[in-house]
Amino acid sequence: MGRTADYSHQRCAIAATLEVVGDPWTLLILRDAFSGIKRFEQWQERLGVARNVLAARLKSLVAHGVMETQLYSQHPPRKEYLLTPKGRALRAVLLTMADWGEIHVYGEGKGPFAFVHDGHPYRPKVVCGTCGEEPGERDIRRIDQDLNAPTVGEALVKAAG
Repeated sequence: MGRTADYSHQRCAIAATLEVVGDPWTLLILRDAFSGIKRFEQWQERLGVARNVLAARLKSLVAHGVMETQLYSQHPPRKEYLLTPKGRALRAVLLTMADWGEIHVYGEGKGPFAFVHDGHPYRPKVVCGTCGEEPGERDIRRIDQDLNAPTVGEALVKAAG
C-alpha cells in the first residue's frame, strides 16, 4: 500500500497499531471521519489524495474493522464509511496527536484550529485506567509478558478471523 515499513513480523502493540493506522493518509482519513466526513468524494476533495490511494486506505480500514460501509444510494450503488466502535476508540489518539502538533510544531495557541471543552482549550491528559493517576516519566516500565506472543501479522489474521 505504498508504505516502506512492514511491521507484520514484530511482536509489539505499537507496531500493531502502526500496521493498521500508521500510514499518514490513513490518519488524515480518520481525522476527517471524526469531523463528519463519510463519503469517498468528500475525502478526495478535502485531501487531494489520489483516488487509488484513498480507495486502498478505506478498504484497509474496513478490513481491519476500523470503519464499516453503509449503502446510501442504490442507483448507482454508493456507500459511505462510518467509524466502528474500534475506530471511535482512536479518538483519544488523534486528539493527543493534535495537541502535540499544536504545542511542538505550531506553538501553543498558534495552530490553525483548536479543540475546546466547556469553553476552554482542550488538553488531553493520559492517566492510568486502573487507578486514575497521571504517571510520571519513571512510573511506567515495560515488562515482557509472553515472548511467544503472535507476531503483528499473526494477530491481525486472528483478529480478522
